[in-house]
Amino acid sequence: MTSQAEQRLADLGLELPPDWAPRGQFLPFRKDGAIVYLSGQICEWAGDVTHSGPVEDTAQGLEAARKAAQICALNLLYRLRTACDGDLDRVDVVLRLGGFVNCRSGFAQSPAVINGATELFIALFGDDGWHARTAVGVAGLPGNASVEVDAIVRLKA
Repeated sequence: MTSQAEQRLADLGLELPPDWAPRGQFLPFRKDGAIVYLSGQICEWAGDVTHSGPVEDTAQGLEAARKAAQICALNLLYRLRTACDGDLDRVDVVLRLGGFVNCRSGFAQSPAVINGATELFIALFGDDGWHARTAVGVAGLPGNASVEVDAIVRLKA
């Protein structure tokens, strides 16, 4: 049975990625009661980085980076589904999102880039998808990815 959240995802023309191996020695998530801490996910699909290098400060560069942030969010949702025992409808609220943008010094558009992830969580979970957030520029990310996103979510009892 498909969750309502996954049906909304399909209605948006999106899908969760296939499984892949983490790039480092860490857990994809850690649960503490109803709280799920999701490890950072880069913009990769089936283990391949989809958007690499520093984000360019152009309309095309920003749109590509927003798409990269959306892919990060899809990867987070994949791991979150596992934490929810296969049912994303168990998500109560997205508490926090942290976004990291591979960019050059002086890049001021990190919040606009991370909106690509934020907007997906809101589309799937409505008001419960709104979250506190950090969006920062960094000099590099794993696999030379353009974007990485992590999250903290509370599950329903």
